Amino acid sequence: MSVEVEASSAQVVESERVNKWAVAVAAATGALLEVLDTSIVNVALAEIQSAVGASLTQVSWVVSSYAVANVIVLPLSAWLGQRFGKKRYFVFSMVGFTLASMLCGLATSLPMLVIARVLQGLAGGGLLAKAQAILFETFPREEQAMAQGFFAAIAIAGPVIGPTLGGFITTHSSWRWIFFVNVPVGIAAVLLSISALPRDQPRGPSQSIDWTAIALLAVGLGCLQTLLEEGNSEGWLESTLIRALALAASVGLVAFVLRELRSDRPVVDLYVLRYRSLWAGSLLSIVVGIALYGALFAVPIFAQSVMRLTSEQTGLLLLPGAITSAITVVLASRLVRVFDPRFVLFTGGVVLVGALHWTGQLSPMTGAPQLFWPLIMRAIGSGLMFLPLNLAAIGPIPREDISKATGFFNLTRQLGGSIGVALLSTILDRRMAFHRSVLVSHLSEIDPHTQERIAQLSQAFLSQGATEQLAHARALATLDAVVMRQASILSFNDTFFVTASLVLAILPLVMLLGRPKPAADLSSAH
Repeated sequence: MSVEVEASSAQVVESERVNKWAVAVAAATGALLEVLDTSIVNVALAEIQSAVGASLTQVSWVVSSYAVANVIVLPLSAWLGQRFGKKRYFVFSMVGFTLASMLCGLATSLPMLVIARVLQGLAGGGLLAKAQAILFETFPREEQAMAQGFFAAIAIAGPVIGPTLGGFITTHSSWRWIFFVNVPVGIAAVLLSISALPRDQPRGPSQSIDWTAIALLAVGLGCLQTLLEEGNSEGWLESTLIRALALAASVGLVAFVLRELRSDRPVVDLYVLRYRSLWAGSLLSIVVGIALYGALFAVPIFAQSVMRLTSEQTGLLLLPGAITSAITVVLASRLVRVFDPRFVLFTGGVVLVGALHWTGQLSPMTGAPQLFWPLIMRAIGSGLMFLPLNLAAIGPIPREDISKATGFFNLTRQLGGSIGVALLSTILDRRMAFHRSVLVSHLSEIDPHTQERIAQLSQAFLSQGATEQLAHARALATLDAVVMRQASILSFNDTFFVTASLVLAILPLVMLLGRPKPAADLSSAH
């Protein structure tokens, strides 16, 4: 009995020596690098394409390879931390991410760049989930809202800041600095993590590794993520590749789940889903991922294809929303101390639905001023949802299961983002074709308004020196471009309507989430 008391006392002394905010900064820096790299590359794809001599389809693998590697590691992060030590694994991930970033910047060919991005994604997958778990385990219950607010401000603002930073670097320097900028920050984060994070507890004897389970997980999640990344461009089930990926993902994930449920020492503990708050929160997390990343996918495309903004201008358009998100998360960390996190979460969902509906009122006259307030409102709604969702989903879970829960929870948000981009890109393409056909059906050559418009355009081209035949052809081409622009605007509005409907439909799940117990109750329980 005295030995147990001494061990407990030693742990208390050790925890008291830890500088909580140094731990928070170290963990948050790692998380920031990971979330930035999910979006910072997107705006530089054209420059990378010309530099490595690749097609647009080929260069898309610079983004896809990172996402695929990332989702494979996320659910394994708890097991890897348990096997090798949480601090050791986090530091190793930071070192690996920094070295992989350097390799990305030095890449001279597409295969080299894609391989480096895979390594970057494998290392980055251990940063986000472990950072959140470290904060949950470091701060006492009464400070969880503040600590998770610090984490959430980075996690929600990072994907928005990414295009802004990427656009600025690409415009004023080389695309290689998108990756090189990670190196000094990564080195600083490694040194800070080594000095700030608490020492790992002594580990027991190493158990055998279930390589079969890991292989099944890699095949299942890797094929699923690749399917989501490439599905729309390949025509979904019309493509042999997509059908093969769908079959491999289904077989791999089903076999993995069956194997893990029968295993005494699973690499991913699926029984953590016995907590109602986690599985309900994970479903909500998928929809929040769709809303967050889907909107980030649609708005930049609209800004560049319809508003004709440059990458840097598009980044600046999104920047106020990123700042607003960070501020809102800090406000939410105070609100959840006064109100039930579920109430704050529901309020944020209602605000987000309203913001998406407002954003979906795009027209040919829409410019940056018209998008400013809808994007600010979307940022407020996302901020009010993000932190309370983390607390309501993971807060009620016992300390010993938090690391497992955060890995699974962050996986659902990542998959939600991929599903959002895949879903909305498909809707965008199909609704654009639909709206174009409807608009063209109203443009008959015998219609007097159409004839008048063609005559005006033809006269304008004739006055510029074109022949009558060429002027008429240019008039028809101009009219077709106007139709395509209008169809594009209507299809973007449809994507925002679908996203708002998804958020609205999933909001009743808020009632299934748990409410984190007061700190006093939990301290007595421990």
